[in-house]
Amino acid sequence: MQEVSKRYGQGAGAVAALDRVSTTIAPGTFTAVMGPSGSGKSTFLHCAAGLDTPTSGRVLLGATDVSTLREAQRAVLRRTRIGFIFQAFNLLPSLTVEQNITLPLRLAGRRRDEGRLGQLAERLGLTDRLRHRPSQLSGGQQQRVAIARALITNPEVIFADEPTGALDADAAREILALLRQAVDDLHQTVVMVTHDPVAAAVSDHALFLAKGRIAAQVASPTPDAALRLLADLRRAAPC
Repeated sequence: MQEVSKRYGQGAGAVAALDRVSTTIAPGTFTAVMGPSGSGKSTFLHCAAGLDTPTSGRVLLGATDVSTLREAQRAVLRRTRIGFIFQAFNLLPSLTVEQNITLPLRLAGRRRDEGRLGQLAERLGLTDRLRHRPSQLSGGQQQRVAIARALITNPEVIFADEPTGALDADAAREILALLRQAVDDLHQTVVMVTHDPVAAAVSDHALFLAKGRIAAQVASPTPDAALRLLADLRRAAPC
């Protein structure tokens, strides 16, 4: 991400959600994105993932400048090179677990790899749930399905938007451990927006936003350090 700005509205009423943000996410790492409400976290994720177009600046995925692609091209990129995990799971209730996991392959017109599907199902504890519908699963199990769906295409980066926000503490710990394993064992790159200092502590690197800018970056953040930084940024933010 190079000098990325995103503004909403026109003239004096325009709002700068991102203001000349530059950062590099190293492959095979786990990055947490934190900040007070209204700091630009969601806009950062949407621009980085090709869900929204910056007003100015460049968003690079490898050698591809995502910010210059047409919507149809970005849709293909999202299906083939990016994985998504959302707070609300976003599973299709009419599909089985197996069908939900392999949906990105169907949308991209790619053949499914039975070996990869089996490995992911086993790693995520879903082998005996593949024929179930989402309504038959707990929240933690549904989020595991969402993780498997994000991993099935072997994407270059996974964007997770508050992936533990709808879960209880035990399920949240389980999901965070699975994301950590995806980085350590499968060499995935994960970028996670979170408000939870405990979740951020699982990351290799935490990026803190305030007023649309990068306010701080912390390697191997502890929950206490993340909590203190968030408190400082909230106090500095306008009421």
